[in-house]
Amino acid sequence: MTSRLHNVTVDCADPVALAAFWAAVTGYEQDIEDDLDPVEDALLVAPGDGPGILFQRVPEGKAAKNRLHFDLQPDRPRDEEVERLLALGATLVLDMRTPDGKGWVQLADPEGNEFCVERSAAERVATGG
Repeated sequence: MTSRLHNVTVDCADPVALAAFWAAVTGYEQDIEDDLDPVEDALLVAPGDGPGILFQRVPEGKAAKNRLHFDLQPDRPRDEEVERLLALGATLVLDMRTPDGKGWVQLADPEGNEFCVERSAAERVATGG
């Protein structure tokens, strides 16, 4: 017997605003559950059977680097996706792109939570993996 990942929970100051950012990033939709306080919590549900993302208000701010982060694989070229995410309010943390087209970009969401944008599946095929 095993457990399946139901939600990934993100502690934050403003669950509604952060959920709106991540909904725009992922295309996940906000869900209202009876046991969630709509001021203190916001839940995004994945299409299909994937885990949701739960945003939970906490009193303290982010103090250090994340110990867990999202790695995103866009359905468009990585560089286009990075530009889109920056326009949504992400900030650049670290650019690890290489001249041969490989690598990734580390961004932070509006509350400073780091995440990475990898190459798209098509870019991986084009550059040999």
